Amino acid sequence: MQTTRRDFFRVAAIGGAAATVFGFDLKPAYAQLKELKIARARETRSTCPYCAVGCGVLIYTIGGGAKNVTPQVVHVEGDPDHPTNRGTLCPKGSSLEQDMLNPRRLTKPQVRRPGGTDWEDISWDQALDEIANWTKKTRDATFVDKDSNGRTVNRCEGISFIGGCTDTNEFNYLVIKAMRAMGLVYLENQARV
Repeated sequence: MQTTRRDFFRVAAIGGAAATVFGFDLKPAYAQLKELKIARARETRSTCPYCAVGCGVLIYTIGGGAKNVTPQVVHVEGDPDHPTNRGTLCPKGSSLEQDMLNPRRLTKPQVRRPGGTDWEDISWDQALDEIANWTKKTRDATFVDKDSNGRTVNRCEGISFIGGCTDTNEFNYLVIKAMRAMGLVYLENQARV
């Protein structure tokens, strides 16, 4: 039996009329349909961290406004108002929710000491202190006051910096100013790599 479009509409109309006559109420179904899982969620605009394109994403979280409640990510989608991707995401960007909810995701800084084989958890304060100490030690050891011709150059050749593709122009401006203040000459941005 081959069903035509006209037959389909006829069966649909008869089924709808029968449901109405026999007391099947569609109002609860329509009410449930209007309640989305992101209806009460907080919307946060962000940028996909994976490549140099910098697509906009919308991250929906529930439970962020209550006391003693950890916000839970419930949905991630492309930002339709973003000029780069206009709501679309590649497969990596589409998997952002899975990356955020992964139980193996690192949430604390870790360090592996010289000669060690295991990673140990450290506090954020300790991590920042260690980064500052190693940066100062490396800068002091590799700082060049004068070049081979005796000209003052004041540069650090032992540290380089690469900027991220999702950084804003303002952030990159401030970082470059800070890196130049330390004397760094090897600066690059991921968007150009």
